[in-house]
Amino acid sequence: MNTNVERTADRLIVTVGDRRAVLLEVIRQARSRITLSLFRCNEAEIFEELAAASTRGVAVEVLVTSRAKGGRRKLDKLWRALERTGATLRAYTDPVVKYHAKYLVADEGPALVASLNLTKKCFRKTCDAVVVTHDPAVVSGLRRLWAADCARLAMPDNLTERLIVGPERARRQFTALIEQARTSIRLIDAKLSDPDLVSILKARRAAGLPVEIFSSKRVGGLKSHGKIMLIDDQTVVVGSLALAALSLDFRREVAIVVTEPSAVAEAVELFRALREAAERDAAAAGAADRALC
Repeated sequence: MNTNVERTADRLIVTVGDRRAVLLEVIRQARSRITLSLFRCNEAEIFEELAAASTRGVAVEVLVTSRAKGGRRKLDKLWRALERTGATLRAYTDPVVKYHAKYLVADEGPALVASLNLTKKCFRKTCDAVVVTHDPAVVSGLRRLWAADCARLAMPDNLTERLIVGPERARRQFTALIEQARTSIRLIDAKLSDPDLVSILKARRAAGLPVEIFSSKRVGGLKSHGKIMLIDDQTVVVGSLALAALSLDFRREVAIVVTEPSAVAEAVELFRALREAAERDAAAAGAADRALC
C-alpha cells in the first residue's frame, strides 16, 4: 500500500539536474497519447523522445503559441522541428489572449505542470519547477482545457480549483490564496508588479504576517524564471503565471496548487536555501563595503 501511495503522490522537482530527466521519463513511458502545451522548446532530446513516441504508436498532439518574442522565424523553426517528430500540431490563434501555458499529459496520467520552457536555458540555468501529478481531476481538466483552446472555445466549466487558469480566474484564485494565508507567504517572482496583489501583500506584511519575496533577476545563483508561491509552508503553487497584470489578465496561463507534504517539503527546502544564499551574499557585500572604507 505504501508503495502505491509513493508512486501516485504529487511530486515537485526543482533541482536543475532533475527537471529535464522527469520530462523525458514521462514521454518515454507514454503508451497511447501525449498532449502537450508548449511555449518554447529547443532541447534536441525532447524532440527525439517525441519522435520515438510517435514511432511506437503514441498519438502526440501539441498546442503551440502563435506569438512569442523573437518573431515568426523562431516560431517557424519550432513548428518544423515538431512536425519532424510526427506530432499533430495546433496553433493557439486567439487574437487577444497570448498563449503561455506549459503542461503535458501522458495517457491517463501523469500530468506535468511546469514553470519552465523546454529549452536548454531553462533546463540548465534557471530557477524553475515541475509538478508531476496523477490526480484524475487535473489530468482530465488539462485535456479539456487543451481541447477548448485548440477550438478557441471558452474555458471549460468546473475545472478543478487545483488548476489556476488565466486570464479567466487567475486573479481571483491568487487573491484568495494570499488573503487566506495564516502563518507565512513566500514567493519567487521576478515580474511581481500587479498593483492590487502588491497592495494585498503589503497589507498582509503590515498586519504582521511574514511575507518573503524573491523578486530579483537572479536567485540562488540562477536566473529567476519560474513563479513559485508557498503558503503557510503547507501549500505550494507552481506554473507560468507571474503576479503581473499582463500575465493575470491577458494571457492563457496555467499553474497548479499542491498540498502533498513531500512535495511541499521540497518547496520549503528551496526557500530555505535561497534565504541562506541571500544572507551570504548580503554578508559578503557588507564585508566588501567595509573593505572599501
